[in-house]
Amino acid sequence: MSIECSRCKTSRAILKRPKTKDALCKECFFLCFENEVHDTIVKGKLFKPGDKVAIGASGGKDSTVLAYMMKLLNERHNYGLELILLSIDEGITGYRDDSLETVKKNQEEYSLPLTILSYKDLYGWSMDDIVKKIGLKNNCTFCGVFRRQALDRGALKLGCDIIVTGHNADDVAETILMNILRGDVARLKRCTAKRTESEVLDEGTVIPRCKPFIYTYEKEIVMYAYFKKLHYFSTECIYAPNSYRGHVRAFLKDLESIRSSTILDIIHSGETLVVKEQVRLPVQGKCEKCGFISSQNICKACVMLEGLNKGLPRLGIGKSSKVKILKRNTKCEDSCDCDNSNSSTHKPISLTMTSEERLF
Repeated sequence: MSIECSRCKTSRAILKRPKTKDALCKECFFLCFENEVHDTIVKGKLFKPGDKVAIGASGGKDSTVLAYMMKLLNERHNYGLELILLSIDEGITGYRDDSLETVKKNQEEYSLPLTILSYKDLYGWSMDDIVKKIGLKNNCTFCGVFRRQALDRGALKLGCDIIVTGHNADDVAETILMNILRGDVARLKRCTAKRTESEVLDEGTVIPRCKPFIYTYEKEIVMYAYFKKLHYFSTECIYAPNSYRGHVRAFLKDLESIRSSTILDIIHSGETLVVKEQVRLPVQGKCEKCGFISSQNICKACVMLEGLNKGLPRLGIGKSSKVKILKRNTKCEDSCDCDNSNSSTHKPISLTMTSEERLF
């Protein structure tokens, strides 16, 4: 027995929305999905006419649907945006090289310009190289920090006004749970923001970010891509299963199977949670080495890169015994009195240890 669409009442329903449990036909699902994303953009004031927008494109389901949706809504509602695809090649053999082929197909289908930047060109290290040094534990920390800065570098290079990412409701709910589990309540306000603004530095050094899919379920993004027959890369990163986020994701899926509204409930809780006035995020400034945004004198990316280049890959992710020894031995060039001062290989290092930064 067929079920009629609960919206138009004329067509046969072919799916039940995970978010609302409404039985909808294909066309009504498309319309509801697109209108909800449009409402998020309008109510959140994510863009203004004339903005040059860098779309973070990885070739996965989220970024593929995002690129399609941005082009569609930009033309349908006359946003007046200039859209550009920006991809980051982390250097993961058997994963990113294949997904970038999908991005190139999307470029042709959507007629959008594409720019690709690689970790190897920007930092001298690929993720495969980093994993060989650091192992399978904590590698996602390197990737997250480098990727965030790489997007900023690419957007600045292209003269973009804003970066749009495909972070969906599941991603945001996971980040809220991670911050709570880590006791990092100060970041709850930032991770639940539809549009992330930073303290104003010199003009052109801070690129705001926005998340049009902040209330969009991952399952519905997959369904939209499937019924629209969009080309996307579905293989998970080969290093992702070892990440802390993976455990939180599994926990969230268990909760969602019991209560379908769990994801939106967590996001709403994060948005409305009152944080004590004295709990504040670090004031953001510019890194003294690379000039990009940082809450410390030296940004996390530079600290990690310095550690990799000096054979101390854990320098940026924790205070290991090697790091403690390094800090004790770190002196200024003019008054170095450490045990290694007479060594011809001794080179003072000027680094500031920082706590682990989050993805957003």
